[in-house]
Amino acid sequence: MRADHVRIYKSVHTWTGILSGLALFIAFYAGALTVFKEPLRQWSTPPAAGMQPVPMDEAQPLIAQALATVPPSVRATVLSLRGDGAIPRLEWQVRAPGADDHDEGAARHYSATLGADGSLQVREQPPSRLVEFIDVLHRVVGLPVDSDPNRWVMGAVSALYFVALVSGVVVLLPSLAKDFFALRVGKNTKRMWLDAHNVVGIVSLPFHMVMALSAVVFAYHDQIYALQDRLLHQGRWSQSSARPPALPGAASARDPAEMLLPSQLVRIARQAAPGFEPTALHYAQVTGPRPLVRVWGKHPQDIAPRAMGGFAAIDPYSGKLLSADYLPGAQSTPNLLISSFFALHMASFGGTAVLWLYFLLGLAGAWLFYSGNLLWVETRRKAQRKGMGASGAPPVQRRDTALMAAATVGVCIGCVAGLSLTLAAAKWLPGRVQDMAAWHVGVYYAVFFASVAWAFIRGAARAAAPLLWLAVACTLAIPASSLLGWLAPSAGAWVDGALLGVDITALAGALALAWMARATARRVRSGPRDSVWSAPVRRKESESKQAPALIP
Repeated sequence: MRADHVRIYKSVHTWTGILSGLALFIAFYAGALTVFKEPLRQWSTPPAAGMQPVPMDEAQPLIAQALATVPPSVRATVLSLRGDGAIPRLEWQVRAPGADDHDEGAARHYSATLGADGSLQVREQPPSRLVEFIDVLHRVVGLPVDSDPNRWVMGAVSALYFVALVSGVVVLLPSLAKDFFALRVGKNTKRMWLDAHNVVGIVSLPFHMVMALSAVVFAYHDQIYALQDRLLHQGRWSQSSARPPALPGAASARDPAEMLLPSQLVRIARQAAPGFEPTALHYAQVTGPRPLVRVWGKHPQDIAPRAMGGFAAIDPYSGKLLSADYLPGAQSTPNLLISSFFALHMASFGGTAVLWLYFLLGLAGAWLFYSGNLLWVETRRKAQRKGMGASGAPPVQRRDTALMAAATVGVCIGCVAGLSLTLAAAKWLPGRVQDMAAWHVGVYYAVFFASVAWAFIRGAARAAAPLLWLAVACTLAIPASSLLGWLAPSAGAWVDGALLGVDITALAGALALAWMARATARRVRSGPRDSVWSAPVRRKESESKQAPALIP
């Protein structure tokens, strides 16, 4: 390939990476955490909020009473299942008129249980929404609200991301065989970072290609599906997940007490897909003329169209299987292809090993964007020339270079520290604040914006090490909260021995961040004076600091 063509692709790779890098760091770091949604949800749920499962059919009186009183505007009422049992609590949301389906802040959350005397007890139950908030950060690249415009921004960023991947491969092709596994460790720090950046990028290229393309589809999937449904399926595709039309002569009001038992609904789904493992029943409009229940779950040998699995749509009165298009283990070929696309992005296949692989690849992806920005900044450093000025002062660096360095430090490290602290806060907020969701958002953005402001005020070099130590402290607060819950349960925190993996992983992350903080501080002290990443102590300052030790 001609050298001028390689230079063009290198420029494309550089600028598309710079334009999308900071947003993608947040998306990948938060996305790595969302791989383990359920463990995080359980880790952040107080023991008092948990309920022991009961035999599945014992929940039928609760279902009948609750569904008879649920407002018609409620789209689905959820009964969670645990193996062959059920959690004796129904949950639903009531959304404000005209609210976006993804806007959790526009919904009020309710739960229903049966009292000791068999009476229905309905209470408003604002959830923590911690895991959902982290997922929103992942899906809209750090923006606070999961709305259509923000998802479109995410789609544009993902498109730039795809262009950066392709152009980066083209740039590396001429020297791929020679530099693929070359990691030259030595005094040339920039060369070492570039080698590591190239190796991580090439090794994880298939993963990143899937993430980029699927993220674009997710951002514009409503428009894509609507166009595909109209042009290829004549409007029939959108009806596969919709409630069936009311039958002629059907009653306008139905009695939930006449519905099939939960175990019967589960049996129908399992007959359609042997091996299917149900996790929840979603009841929709069961008192109206178009009743529907979706039996959600997963299949150990099949892929799922969503992170939470797939579903079978069943008439809760007649037991008729209305749709198995999205039922793992019974999907048609076209839907299986679509589900494969979703599964590759959400790791909803392959079990625990795949989850850990995606977690590590997500962290590696975040580092890839962080290192890419560092390389861009270092490449644009004005090197000190011999004889420049009588004082020998280093040259003044370009303003855009200094600003990008500060933004990289503030955004990336601020994201890590903010997410760690809002995770740790999950052990302390229950019972102390009313709106835990707002507090989780507030804790994250307070740390995030404070870190960004600190980086711009102090500059990248002087802000990097303190911010990394802040991230260490915030990440250590996760296992420390569990430890305090074990040592002093009366303090309000708690510990769950079955979820120590969350605390151990956070401890490992804190140790890695501490190593980075020490290495960064060393680089700041002893790095080249003409680098924006260095802030060596001036001789006069050093002498003034040592002066008190010379006083007798």
